[in-house]
Amino acid sequence: MRKLAKIMLGAASAFALTAGAATAQEDGWCSDQTIRVFSGGPAGGAFNSIIDRGALQAAVDTGANVEIVYSDWDFDKMVAQFREAISQRPDGIAMMGHPGDDALMPLAAEAAEAGIPVMYMNVDVPEIRARFGSGYVGATLYNQGRALGEETLRLAGDRIGPGDKAVVMSRWESENRAQRELGLVDALEEAGIEVIRLQEAEGASADQMLQLPVLTSTLLSNPEVKLIGYPGGPWLSAAPVFMDAIGKEPGEILGVGFDLGQGVMAAFEAGHVLVTSDQQPYQQGYLPVLSLCQQLVYKLGPLNVDTGAGFVTVDNYQDVVALAEEGVR
Repeated sequence: MRKLAKIMLGAASAFALTAGAATAQEDGWCSDQTIRVFSGGPAGGAFNSIIDRGALQAAVDTGANVEIVYSDWDFDKMVAQFREAISQRPDGIAMMGHPGDDALMPLAAEAAEAGIPVMYMNVDVPEIRARFGSGYVGATLYNQGRALGEETLRLAGDRIGPGDKAVVMSRWESENRAQRELGLVDALEEAGIEVIRLQEAEGASADQMLQLPVLTSTLLSNPEVKLIGYPGGPWLSAAPVFMDAIGKEPGEILGVGFDLGQGVMAAFEAGHVLVTSDQQPYQQGYLPVLSLCQQLVYKLGPLNVDTGAGFVTVDNYQDVVALAEEGVR
């Protein structure tokens, strides 16, 4: 049975929507609407808990009834839970796009036929959005990855260059999900760096230690690797453990990747991370709930928001430590 955390919250504040003159709305302006939000990972997960906080704050601000679904980063589970959600007829759904256009298209059609608006988050599904006019809140993944590669090369200077080796990890079979790692690979390869594309081990999205044997084997077979590209915040958080397992001191292998969190801050502090690209998961939780409420109550069109690809580096990470501790970065 899936894990389902149901939160029924009254509104604590009001939104002012403009239609001519701006006027404050009554508290609970979306209180008649139930929104099911797909958190993506496990309950309490380092990354998706930030999404949860954004969704829950949107529930407070709008009065919406928000139901959070946890999927352990299991794409098949996401599809099954999406199907179940449609059958249970919530007023709106905020859905992770990780399973991809092909897997989600039939269910997107069912949701449209049932009159359930769907917002997608974190991973884009451009074919579905083009067909059904759905909104998306998240980074433009390929561009985010490519920008990370370019920033990595700038920051690394002469520590990595043409002829050197790097490892980039991802779920390469998932075309939609792997876009940002593909962008990173392209930027590195265009700079003359040989990139080893390492497949995530089964279940490692939820438990990164499952990746340790294959990563250790790869690095022992390729001792000249100078950089590792990690596919997310929990992975960057595990970098000190990975490096300790193969006897690498901080800075011997440059660590770069995506997302923030307290564990990533600790990895920066330990000297194992050079730069990470932040996609603002708090916004990815907050804005889909807000947009669905606007669609349902005020008949507005869906939001499409690029949550960006800002960089947190070894030089500025201390500026966001407090925000990471609060669970909003």
